[in-house]
Amino acid sequence: MKQKPIAITGMGIISAIGNNVAENENSLLRNQHGIKKYSVPDPLIHQEKLVGEILKSNEEFYSELNLNSDEAFTRSTLLGLTAAKEAIISAKLNLNNGLKTGFISATTVGGMDATEKFYFDFLKSDENKKFIPAQNCGIHAEQIAKTLGIKDYITTISTACSSAANAIMLGARMIKAGILDRAVVGGTDSLSAFTINGFSSLMIYSDEHCLPFDDNRKGLNLGEAAAYIVLESEESAKGKEILGFLSGYGNANDAFHQTASSDDGEGAFLAMKTALEIAGLKAEEIDYVNAHGTATPNNDLSEGKSLERIFKNVPDFSSTKAFTGHTLAAAGAVEAVFSLLAIKNQCVFANLNWKNPMKEFGLKPETEIKKKEIKTVLSNSLGFGGNCSSLIFEKN
Repeated sequence: MKQKPIAITGMGIISAIGNNVAENENSLLRNQHGIKKYSVPDPLIHQEKLVGEILKSNEEFYSELNLNSDEAFTRSTLLGLTAAKEAIISAKLNLNNGLKTGFISATTVGGMDATEKFYFDFLKSDENKKFIPAQNCGIHAEQIAKTLGIKDYITTISTACSSAANAIMLGARMIKAGILDRAVVGGTDSLSAFTINGFSSLMIYSDEHCLPFDDNRKGLNLGEAAAYIVLESEESAKGKEILGFLSGYGNANDAFHQTASSDDGEGAFLAMKTALEIAGLKAEEIDYVNAHGTATPNNDLSEGKSLERIFKNVPDFSSTKAFTGHTLAAAGAVEAVFSLLAIKNQCVFANLNWKNPMKEFGLKPETEIKKKEIKTVLSNSLGFGGNCSSLIFEKN
């Protein structure tokens, strides 16, 4: 049954291709990616890696955000605060007008970027002891909400790479239930030795630029990013500029494997099916699919099969991870912003680096920017543990 869509009134982002929405938009339109060799000398990382890195130091973020240097803000928190602040300004939110506001944020790295660096010095360094509580995934959301002045509802979601999509979904459901009037929702993750080495140990970290949906794909490149969108009820959004609507969402778990998606894409299929039902849309009404598209052998095969199952004729689709790298918990929010930018610019963004169709099927992503009428975008986020989520965004 079709449900009333949720208005989106603001968005903010920082990634390897830009420090704000405008810079990210410009990079997407010019096919400029942000994948480079990691610039941080890190003894915990065994070899040079290609990453989507934000070329700003933590000290620069402290200064720009006017933060007290004595407080322990990890890089994930600093990125998240930057993007959330832009989203709130974009939405022109007045946090003191009596409306109930929530902050729902996603992360997987949490404070590991700091604690892994300072682990050996904790007991002898008073300066680094302040980062011990920051290891907890939930601390980043508490710190960001406190700094921004959001008090009504604060929580953290960590469901691997579908985390931010699930944060967006929870915000929408709480607004529909009347618990919140509006919600700032999204996610943040920084680069860390733990995640870089972890994906390397799984043998799915590419030593080249990633190749989403290409038959010769070797694996992913990790990236760091944060992105948030502002969801508002019909009453709360009255009189405001609407960037688009969140009309559908779905979550499913294929319960197949700890790190692999099911062979037939069952989890992604069920998530997309539910999102379409909630949006009251037929599959053929989707104009563009922003695919999860990690460029790992397993994901792209599984997701490709799920697309063939849900669509009789697969619509224009692409993965934007070759621009930013796979930003883990932030990915669903990064690609929510990109979906809204696709609607704004009426175009499908390019699936960079693609050359060879996968031998299992004839699916071909869009390899160049394609101008077309876009009313609806479906965005997939598929995570470890079988956590599969789909969001549908519609033009105002």
